[in-house]
Amino acid sequence: MIEIRVIDKAAAADIHLPNEPFALTGRMVPSLQNGVWDYGIEPFAPADAGEMCFPDEDYDYDAMSQDCVFVGAYDGDECVGLAVWRREWHRYLYLYDLKVNRARRGQGVGSMLIAHGLSLARTLGKRGLTTVGQDNNLNACRFYLKQGFRIGGFNNRVYDGTSQAGKADIYFYLDLAPDTELPSDQAEKGTE
Repeated sequence: MIEIRVIDKAAAADIHLPNEPFALTGRMVPSLQNGVWDYGIEPFAPADAGEMCFPDEDYDYDAMSQDCVFVGAYDGDECVGLAVWRREWHRYLYLYDLKVNRARRGQGVGSMLIAHGLSLARTLGKRGLTTVGQDNNLNACRFYLKQGFRIGGFNNRVYDGTSQAGKADIYFYLDLAPDTELPSDQAEKGTE
């Protein structure tokens, strides 16, 4: 049974959960019309489909724990998923990193980590969650939409001049339910 819990200093080694490959099957193409975001899907030709793996991060628990909350998904003592939530200046809690062991994908582990993030956002007086997904990481983009995130922006220039040129970032937002009250001592006055 999977248990979600905040990773404390005693379990800090768990923040080094290795990245594993993910499928590249297509690209999400956002569009903005009359102030409303929509999207299409461009499937990759079989010759262009494949896998990608992000390099492993060199997270420093002590240096990051002031601004970040590390949350692990555990099967017994084994960390099988990780969400790194970063406190930002704006009213949203930023999902800096989300990863689930390949063997555990599709079993609800990512959804549990997002649900914990929503609870954390409430506690911190945030409006909801935000994250960024690369347009060619179609499964991740679809996952965020399935969790209730909505597209809120697009940057097709962010990777210009890098080895990632040709890719774009899609910004996703998940608002807390409108009837969710923020703690009055933490909510920012006059900000909607």
